[in-house]
Amino acid sequence: MTATLYNQEILRLAASVPFDARLPDPHGSAERRSPICGSRVTVDVNLDDAGRIAEIGMRVRACALGQASSALMAKGAVGKSPEELNAVSDALTAWLAGGETPPDWPELDLFAPALPHSARHPSIRLAFEAAAEAAEAARQKAPAR
Repeated sequence: MTATLYNQEILRLAASVPFDARLPDPHGSAERRSPICGSRVTVDVNLDDAGRIAEIGMRVRACALGQASSALMAKGAVGKSPEELNAVSDALTAWLAGGETPPDWPELDLFAPALPHSARHPSIRLAFEAAAEAAEAARQKAPAR
């Protein structure tokens, strides 16, 4: 039996996204867009003194999978370093492309039903890619410690 792509948990997460909650003066921002479906996610971050995510804001204009992925990313991003966000983004890409295990991020295994649907993968990756890019931009902009 095949799991449902848009299951109840995905839809619940999609409904929990703060669709337009950008930060007023972020340390770093990035926008990612899926050319396949037009989904778009903008992520703003502020870093703390240790160079970790202290605050995150987002504007999400995406399908249910992109919204759900954005919700999961936002739930776990605070406290992560730019390197950690980049690593999870890379691991998510690898898993969706056929890797054996989901990334070490809470609940990302909810997207297992999307694995055979490669056209849906870019939407799932958007928030993680944008968060990694925004965090890196903020790190580069930060004064040397």
